[in-house]
Amino acid sequence: MASLKDIQKFIQEIAKTDIVKVEVKTEEFEIKLQVKPELDAELAEKITVPTIVQAPQPVQQVAQPVTNPAQAPAANQSEAAPKESKDDDLIPIKAPMVGTFYRRPAPDKPPFVEEGDEIKPGDVVCIIEAMKLFNEIESEISGTIVKILVEDATPVEFDQPLFLVKPK
Repeated sequence: MASLKDIQKFIQEIAKTDIVKVEVKTEEFEIKLQVKPELDAELAEKITVPTIVQAPQPVQQVAQPVTNPAQAPAANQSEAAPKESKDDDLIPIKAPMVGTFYRRPAPDKPPFVEEGDEIKPGDVVCIIEAMKLFNEIESEISGTIVKILVEDATPVEFDQPLFLVKPK
């Protein structure tokens, strides 16, 4: 199995080249990298795996005021609580990382899912961009998308609910 340091070094080396997109898939893991051409070698050396692991805690405190500056963080939490209590049978699909949420694979493409769509395990429901990498987020459950909780192209935090799904 590749260590985190090996993966970090791989990302740094790819970022130093002219390669724009790389996909590596083994039995143990899958890595998809899409690097913007303006990413230079100096910036690539600053990319570290520990930053990705440690990022959720500091960003969690900043992300709520940025997405809705008119309300205090406590107000956002109180809004989410009644939804969960009213919809006890709904299961959230949560963000597995900090990043920018995208509903579409590209600006000119249709969204991955809409409210009312049926999904099954393995279906891509969105993309989260983190550190110039576009990560496809797949459903782990079968059911119907009841509510999309996040606006397109907005920041999300680790473990933030993105969709509510009525399971089959």
